[in-house]
Amino acid sequence: MDNRDRVALVTGAARGIGASIARKLASVGHPVVLADVLASVEDTAAAIRAEGYQAQAVQLDVSDEASVADLPQRLGGWWSDLGVIVNNAGISPKVEGRKRLVEDIPLDEWQRVISVNLTGPFLLSRRAIPALKRRRWGRIVMMTSQAAHTPSSITGAYYGASKSGLMGFARTLALELGPFGVTVNSVAPGRIKSEMVAGSTQAANEAFVASIPVGRMGEPNEVAEVVSFLASDAAAYLTGATLDVTGGSYMP
Repeated sequence: MDNRDRVALVTGAARGIGASIARKLASVGHPVVLADVLASVEDTAAAIRAEGYQAQAVQLDVSDEASVADLPQRLGGWWSDLGVIVNNAGISPKVEGRKRLVEDIPLDEWQRVISVNLTGPFLLSRRAIPALKRRRWGRIVMMTSQAAHTPSSITGAYYGASKSGLMGFARTLALELGPFGVTVNSVAPGRIKSEMVAGSTQAANEAFVASIPVGRMGEPNEVAEVVSFLASDAAAYLTGATLDVTGGSYMP
């Protein structure tokens, strides 16, 4: 594959799974845009450039409609070559390493999680649709979660609700964009070593690992490999699907 004119935009790319996805897509030839609310996203992009790949960073709050709308102007020619969107940015608030019960969730916290985890992917996907339609080729990947399938003792209700909604959004978008050569799929990781996991208590993580058939947490690069496949021409006939990367802890 020649991916030199297929820019990949990855949100939540400053660290963790998002950074691994950006690095993997860069390694297979995509120029990558790393977007994150964290200023350290520039350091991550610089590290990828130091490896000899094309990468640039943009500081972005995906839940801010005006900021998302301004992306074409900020990226210039890179936006014209947009081919891959990975909606990875997400938050899962904890209190002393534990989730809030529904009765304890403040409305503003609920709204913030939904805004970042669900409205953000909607805003970015909506903004990108005209560019993908024009080239009649594209890949949109939604990073959802095992929590979208099953109740979780670790993540709060707003996280599961947002990730379930994201999966449903992906299926509808797959139906609408299929005629234009654009596929839309979801990746649902289980327990993956990341900053989000580090926010939970050690006891909660150990209990979860005990339930995983392969006996360990996943690595960010293992999720990145699945995303890279979905972004490739090899996945051209796969759309509206969810690929579970859970080590067997979820088996539908």
